[in-house]
This record gives sequence, C-alpha cells and structure tokens, in this order.
Amino acid sequence: MTLHLGTSGWQYRDWRGVLYPPELPQRRWLEEYARHFATAESNAAFYRLPEARTFADWRDRTPPDFVIAVKASRYLTHVKRLRDPQEPVRRLLSRAGHLGPRLGPVLLQLPPTLAADARLLDACLGCFPAGVRVAVEPRHASWWTDPIRAVLERRGAALCWADRDSRPVTPLWRTTDWGYLRLHAGRADPWPRYGRRALDTWVHRIADTWPERADVYAYFNNDPGGAAVLDAARFARAATAAGRAVTRTPPEH
Repeated sequence: MTLHLGTSGWQYRDWRGVLYPPELPQRRWLEEYARHFATAESNAAFYRLPEARTFADWRDRTPPDFVIAVKASRYLTHVKRLRDPQEPVRRLLSRAGHLGPRLGPVLLQLPPTLAADARLLDACLGCFPAGVRVAVEPRHASWWTDPIRAVLERRGAALCWADRDSRPVTPLWRTTDWGYLRLHAGRADPWPRYGRRALDTWVHRIADTWPERADVYAYFNNDPGGAAVLDAARFARAATAAGRAVTRTPPEH
C-alpha cells in the first residue's frame, strides 16, 4: 500500500513559518509545497472552476511525481444536487484534464442536506470515463445503505472515509481497489490538531483494509495554524513505523 499524503489546499497565509519561509512570495508557494509533499487536494474547483490554463500552470510548476486531487464544482454537487450531471462533469474534466498525469482522484463532496438517491449517484458516476478515479463523500446519514454501497462498487468509486473530532463520520467501506480519507479536525490541543493515538488508529484502519499494492490518498483539511502540515508529518511517521510506504512529507516538528 502506498499512502499518498497531503493537505486540502496550499494557499494559507498562516502557514508562513510552518511550511513556507516568511520571505517566500505567495506566487511560489505551490513550488515550495511540492518540495515537501507529493500530493495536494485542490478545493479551488469547488468554489469556482479554474480555467484550463490554471490547471496547466499547476502541472508545469510541479514535479513529475506530483498528484492533485480535484474537488468537483459545487454547481454539480450543491446547486444541481447531482441532477443533469453530463455537462458539469464534461466541463470539469475538460479543464482539469490539463493537469495531464498530475490529475489524481476527483472528489464529490455532497451537501449535508442531500438525502440518498442511488439512481442519481449512479447516473453521475456513469459520466466519468473509466480511467478517472472518483471518491464520494456523502454527509447525510441516509446514504449508509447496501444499495448505495452497491452503486459505488459497481462504478469502481471509493467511499471517502471522513474524520471529524478524531472519529469516523462515515462507514469504513472498501468499495474499490483504492482508498480516500479526509481528516477535517482533531481533538488535540491546540485545536484542530490530531493526537498521536488518533493518527495511529487511522494508520491501523488503513493497513487492515488495504493490501500493500493499493493506493490510498489521505488529506488533512484542518488547515488553521498549519495543523494540517504538522499532522501530516506526524501521520507519515506513524505509517512508516507500521511498515507502510508513504509519499514525501516534511520532517515532524
């Protein structure tokens, strides 16, 4: 199993002095981030889908082994609520495709008010080409049913495992041959850090679920104060100690 470990975004001013040297201009942050990490999750496309040239620029500014997971536009997930997915999916991929080999999984984070609909989910997933990995993060309890799991398995999509307050808020289903984990906020001090025990537990959950050959993507979304950077480094050390291969991360502080 290779654990592809990174953070949800890289444009955070309070990461100066944590990941970015204070004198480094913001326009160089992506290059600096990519020196320390081999993957990132981009939330930018969720709020406003970047132009193709922006994705191409990210491709050109990062090393060949760098991978960017792309959070799908809220137009698809929150405005259309998965209805009529063909055009939003086509537009997303026509732009994000300019990442070329840097394109990682596409994340569909569903609104917390969207109740389960296996037919809508199946139709949406069917719009993605077979070579595109898709992870789905539902946030309404009605999604945790066998029919939903069957759709994910049939379409080869990953259920996004999610953590909030150092506990899972989704079932720990394995629905395809790769995994995706988002860590939103821990309970350690200072907030929103994760404690060692919580991170060790996630390492063991992953190791118990995925074989050595599997790709598992894990992103820390607890960005305030550089917590995501610090916790990613701590998580990498725990995974390495458990005998799992991990992509590059900064040294643990």
